Amino acid sequence: MAKTRMIHEFGMGTSLRRRDYTEAAARAIRDALWHNSVSIAEAFGFEKSDMIIDVEIGAQDPDAVDTAGLMGIFPYGQPSITVKKGGLDIPKPDGTGVTVVVNAAVMVSFDMEAA
Repeated sequence: MAKTRMIHEFGMGTSLRRRDYTEAAARAIRDALWHNSVSIAEAFGFEKSDMIIDVEIGAQDPDAVDTAGLMGIFPYGQPSITVKKGGLDIPKPDGTGVTVVVNAAVMVSFDMEAA
């Protein structure tokens, strides 16, 4: 396979009150995806289902992100999600918890050798 990266988009998501890393990650992915309208698959003669979508999530608590729960965000393509340490946990001024900030990088590739 000649996997060739065509696009990368970046997003940020937050969980202000619930310390929900998965929801913050979902918001970061949507931020990356929904701020663009790219018809890259059609431009190269591919189907949208041919998109190879690699997602990297940065969160302060990587184990708290449910990657299986994030897969449904993608309407098409072949997504894979990895999570690593990143993002921010910002303490609330009154000491009652943190605001979670998660970052996402979404990279779209195609097998340029496809028939």
